[in-house]
Amino acid sequence: MVDEERQRFEFGNNWYHFIQKNFGPERVRISKKHLLDFIERDDLKGLTFLDIGCGSGLHSVAALEAGAVSVRGFDYDANSVATSRYVQAQLGNPSNWTVEQGSVLDDTFVKNLGTYDLVYSWGVLHHTGDVWQAIRNAAACVRPGGMLYVALYSADAQVNPPPEFWLDVKQKYVTAGWLKRRYMDLWYVWRFQMRYNPLRLPLFLWRMHKYKKSRGMNMFTDIRDWLGGWPMEFVYDKDAVSFCKELGFSLQRIATGEANTEFLFIRLASPK
Repeated sequence: MVDEERQRFEFGNNWYHFIQKNFGPERVRISKKHLLDFIERDDLKGLTFLDIGCGSGLHSVAALEAGAVSVRGFDYDANSVATSRYVQAQLGNPSNWTVEQGSVLDDTFVKNLGTYDLVYSWGVLHHTGDVWQAIRNAAACVRPGGMLYVALYSADAQVNPPPEFWLDVKQKYVTAGWLKRRYMDLWYVWRFQMRYNPLRLPLFLWRMHKYKKSRGMNMFTDIRDWLGGWPMEFVYDKDAVSFCKELGFSLQRIATGEANTEFLFIRLASPK
């Protein structure tokens, strides 16, 4: 039997290398802007913030910079936790920011987290192995009247190639060695970014330069995350909306058109 952990992508290693090369005030500023723009607020003053799948810790820092009264982050991947703690240390270990290891699929762990004004999980829940239970547990952490901001890989967005193609790619990538992974990185750029046309290289380089302005991220970090992101489940947008409605949430905003669809839900004070 193949060790299940060996079939998981090393998200934490990816984020560690990203942070070592890219962390700084500009990345935080861009991440904060994306967060606040999407939830249509000027700041997070007076709000508690839960970062599920905190990864690099960048978005937790953005929440702090936006004025959150407290930030709690956790991640299943021990290296992601270590990376977030490294970032904590760079900021002098703020007393209102905690980081721990835990799984959103662990009902007992989640129950002990309590509830928050804003629960944030960007591109994480579909990598747990049980996306619907992950959404359910994340939603349970939102206080009545609070916000749930999640981004999920959309089955609607992946038309050509279809989801089955990408699931096969991800399983091959996560079991590949270092050299084959670098080959697959370049294959992705050549096929999907440059479209087999060397004349598109200047455009690709320009996009790389501008990419960090989206959420403060790095294009090659996200490419590796995309190719290796296993386990993985695609979610139809309408199914996510219906599921959260059944949990007592109202959809406030949705952003489609990319691999991840972003959702902002509000938890009703009196769920149906």
